[in-house]
Amino acid sequence: MRFLFLIFAVFTIVEIAVLVKVGEMIGGWNTIALVLLTAFIGSYFVKREGLQTLQVAQEKMQRNELPGNEIVQGLMLVVAGVLMVTPGFVTDILGILLVLPGTRHYMASHVSKHMKARVVTSGGFGQGPFGPQGNPFDQGPSQQGPQHDSNGDVYEGQYTDKTEQDDNHRLR
Repeated sequence: MRFLFLIFAVFTIVEIAVLVKVGEMIGGWNTIALVLLTAFIGSYFVKREGLQTLQVAQEKMQRNELPGNEIVQGLMLVVAGVLMVTPGFVTDILGILLVLPGTRHYMASHVSKHMKARVVTSGGFGQGPFGPQGNPFDQGPSQQGPQHDSNGDVYEGQYTDKTEQDDNHRLR
């Protein structure tokens, strides 16, 4: 918590110092105009890249693929949008780095690898609560597909019979 506070405090001081320095060089009103201009340009690019990322994610979902990388990129675009509309030049530079496709793809791939490594190491390789390897999307060999009744209705789900568990606890 202290580390996070220290980062925000130092970051704010650096941002103010840069704004003052730029204001001294080009003037106060020009600095304000430049900050507003970068906010409008940044919001345009965030919107454009966000729609493009959403379209790719929808295409992957239609092909029954998980859009994991696109979700990470979408989160990065949200952060970029917040950074771009925050007044200041340091936040604008960080926002631009997250908006540019090349740096965003590079950063998203590293974040995705890091997240996958954490899921694999925390989930283990044994039988998890969801199925083999702890994968919530793998139903395992016991459930090959939905069950149909005589009317053709589909009933899916899992249940635990609590009455048997209660009887076992009473016998002990």
